[in-house]
Amino acid sequence: MIRVILADDQMLVRAGFAALLDAEDGIEVAGEAADGREAVRLAQRVKPDVVLMDIRMPGLDGIEATRRIGAEPGLGGTHVVILTTFDLDEYVFEGLRAGAAGFLVKDTDPAELIRAVRVVAGGEALMSPKVTLRLIREYASRSRGVRPVPGLADLTAREREVVTLIAAGLSNEEIAVRLYVSVSTAKTHATRAMTKLGARDRAQLVVIAYESGLVRPGWAG
Repeated sequence: MIRVILADDQMLVRAGFAALLDAEDGIEVAGEAADGREAVRLAQRVKPDVVLMDIRMPGLDGIEATRRIGAEPGLGGTHVVILTTFDLDEYVFEGLRAGAAGFLVKDTDPAELIRAVRVVAGGEALMSPKVTLRLIREYASRSRGVRPVPGLADLTAREREVVTLIAAGLSNEEIAVRLYVSVSTAKTHATRAMTKLGARDRAQLVVIAYESGLVRPGWAG
């Protein structure tokens, strides 16, 4: 059973998502929160698989709530998906940097929402949608320069190659085909790169890749 928390200050939005998710086999809404602090407390208590997190909430916003959830040792299996009204929202990039596994626009197709919850609960990041990569490239290209990232020099040549392909939005299966390796080998390289760079998941790995200068906007994809 995939357990989901809904964090949004609009009750009607939460009610709509709750009705949709609870109707699905294998998914249950384990709690709702109207602000960031409540979302963090609820996550600590419930330990959900997925948190659907609105960005703009009173008090503690969704970005800081995402950061706090990501920093909780006991919530390593909890994945946050940022909810936003606009797909090119500057705060979404901050959410990805804070450790979110990806983001969804609030008016996304119901089937896409369900798919996203299942994908994220399975440990993957929502990096396939082109809009996510476009967002990262947009804000990475506006940055004033690269920032030093501990562990970057420790990556092997193959791990750098895998990170570049992940930044292009390729899945483990696609990377395996591109590099003529097994899927498990591709996944191992990705996991080792995440460990060395201190990335929580593939979404954060992509952000680090762009911000560190390992990948430049326009190189990947």
